[in-house]
Amino acid sequence: MRYLSAGESHGRCLVAIIEGLPAGLEISAAAINRHLARRQQGYGRGGRMAIEKDRVEFLAGLRFNRTLGSPLALQIINRDWDNWCQIMAPEGEPPPQAVPVTRPRPGHADLAAAIKYNHGDLRQVLERSSARETAIRTAVGSVARLMLERFGFAFYSRVVSIGPYAAAAPGREINWPELAERVEKSPLRCDDAEAEAKMLEAVEQARRRGDTLGGVFEVAVTGVPPGLGSHVHWERRLDGRLAGALMSIQGIKGVEIGSGFASASVYGSALHDPIEISPEKGITRPSNRAGGLEGGISNGQTLVLRAAMKPIPTLARPLPSVDLCARKPSPGAVERSDVCAVPAAAVVAEAVVAWELAVAFREKFAGDFIEEVEAAYDYYLEHVRSFLGAGDRIRDSGDRG
Repeated sequence: MRYLSAGESHGRCLVAIIEGLPAGLEISAAAINRHLARRQQGYGRGGRMAIEKDRVEFLAGLRFNRTLGSPLALQIINRDWDNWCQIMAPEGEPPPQAVPVTRPRPGHADLAAAIKYNHGDLRQVLERSSARETAIRTAVGSVARLMLERFGFAFYSRVVSIGPYAAAAPGREINWPELAERVEKSPLRCDDAEAEAKMLEAVEQARRRGDTLGGVFEVAVTGVPPGLGSHVHWERRLDGRLAGALMSIQGIKGVEIGSGFASASVYGSALHDPIEISPEKGITRPSNRAGGLEGGISNGQTLVLRAAMKPIPTLARPLPSVDLCARKPSPGAVERSDVCAVPAAAVVAEAVVAWELAVAFREKFAGDFIEEVEAAYDYYLEHVRSFLGAGDRIRDSGDRG
């Protein structure tokens, strides 16, 4: 599986083409639009979210809600295009109102990309480097998610911290569906009401100061079977692929899996998950500090990943910079932006994790049509049950139901 996307923040639309989906997979725009709407929510979002009402439209590869086995083409129209159609026109000459952006924002791609591509107008950079691009990635990842949900996968996310304020740990045994109910009702996707109140005030203070805030979010995936990824080649290690996918989201500066960075400060005897066996459960683990991954391979436990998002580099009170045209000190450019986008980034992260898992899933369970994939998956589950002595427990946690 692979995909290619295109589109600018204020261009006509965002588009993508997905290759490698099995034929016969049921997909609906409504299911994808639900996740697009979740991405647009969250306290601290900017004025752009009041303009855009993201909706996916299928252009090719789908007939009567089922994939054809050919490439799936989809697009999201940018409603703000009406206000930018002259400034962002694909053809013709720049109009008078298309004033070049020449003051790079510290912390943004502006200067590095301008050097790389020899751009004098930084709008050539910021239109594509903008996090608006995550809308189409959310749509693509939601297609992958629909496929994986058919096989029993379930995706969750929550905000762990914003600025200096962190939510209390939910406990060793997390009921993710129950936790998700609280998270989806929260303006910051946080399940700790006391911590959230402090986070909300911190975001509001940042807004008043013309500043921004980052934070940490967590993504969990249940129903992941053991055996996705590989220890054999470095580029097939699933932990590295998932970390790279999360790091590709704009603003992400750190990723950890399971116990993550805390693992470095304890003895191995206190970290690694013991392996147990019983007649009733077969081979099991009493803990999941590995976060569902060992040796680059999923081990059948819940996948747990966290990512740290830096404060957004577009500030209402900009940091010092340089005007590339005048070659003089100047404040960085100011573009319309969010104060805090950590809750939205958590939803995007669900999508990019779903995509990477779907790629690994298709590597292991090939097939040109969905029933062929299901047959391969069912055969493998029988092998896993036999190997672990787990009876029907594997089907309960990882099968389609």
